[in-house]
Amino acid sequence: MSQVISRVVSPGAPLRRLAVTALVLAVSLTSSAVSAASAGPLVPPPPSEEDRVFGDHLTVTVRDAGAAADGTFELYCHPAGGTHPDASEACGALERNARWGTDTFAPVPDDGVCTMRYGGPATAHVTGRWAGRPVDATFDRADGCRIERWDRFVPLLPAVGAD
Repeated sequence: MSQVISRVVSPGAPLRRLAVTALVLAVSLTSSAVSAASAGPLVPPPPSEEDRVFGDHLTVTVRDAGAAADGTFELYCHPAGGTHPDASEACGALERNARWGTDTFAPVPDDGVCTMRYGGPATAHVTGRWAGRPVDATFDRADGCRIERWDRFVPLLPAVGAD
C-alpha cells in the first residue's frame, strides 16, 4: 500500500490516480474501523450464570413499616434463601421487575408527575448485588410515584397500607 501511495504522490502523478488511491485508502480504513467496532459488543454482556448463582445477595433494611415488618433481612436468589420472611416470592418480585438494559432499582425520576398521596413513614434500604450488578437503593412512600415503586417490589419490601 505504501508503494502505491508513494507512486501516486510522486511529482507528475495524475490527479485522478491520487483521488482513486485516497478513496481506496479511506474505504480500507473505514472497513477496518467497522470490523473493530463490530468485533466487540455494543452493550454489556448479560451476567454470567456464575454471577447469578453466587452474586444475587441483597440486604434489606426496613424501618417504620410496623413492628412485624421492620428489621434487616438477607436475601439470596438462585436458589432462594436467607433470613427474608418470604425469600422465594421476593426473588420472584425481583425477576418480574428485571428488564435488560434498565436498572431494576432505579429511583423515581425527579421530573415525574406524581400524585400528592402520602403512603406513610415506611422506608427501606436495599444493598448488595442483583444480576451481577451492585445495588444501593432507597425506598419511601412519600408520594404516589414512590408508593407505586415500593408496591412493585412487594414482597421484597413489606406490604404496607397506603394513605
